[in-house]
Amino acid sequence: MSIERVKEYLRRWNAQDRILELGESSATVELAAQALHCSPERIAKTLSFALPQGCLLIVAAGDAKVDNTKFKAKFGCKAKMLSPAEVEEKVGHAVGGVCPFGVNDGVAVWLDESLRRFETVFPACGSSNSAIELSLAELEEFSAAQGWADLCKGWQPDPQNG
Repeated sequence: MSIERVKEYLRRWNAQDRILELGESSATVELAAQALHCSPERIAKTLSFALPQGCLLIVAAGDAKVDNTKFKAKFGCKAKMLSPAEVEEKVGHAVGGVCPFGVNDGVAVWLDESLRRFETVFPACGSSNSAIELSLAELEEFSAAQGWADLCKGWQPDPQNG
């Protein structure tokens, strides 16, 4: 079970007991926000993409959408999301519980700038009814992220209506 894999992975930081196992689904941003009683923006969704050399996870704020132009500029190829079957096989977690913790070897993790608005965020923990509240520093450390990048759109205030 994927959540057990994440618990074991987070044990190295003594954070396994901080995982929240919810009595309801947290498989989408909206469901997670309802279950956690927070704004959807604070849900740290993990998106899975195919790269020529493997796969990549982008952790972004719940209201952010990957910008294809920014993705191509950063990674040198078009953004192509993995199918649900590919996600479980290549990442190690099923859709609805995908997170940047305890993933398969060779999976690169990047954190999107859209998360920097918050002191804490809620990524999933390997199941469709789990989450953990982390500071950005913890998220960066626990996910073994390659770094931060500006890869998304739709979350910044509109400068025209500012």
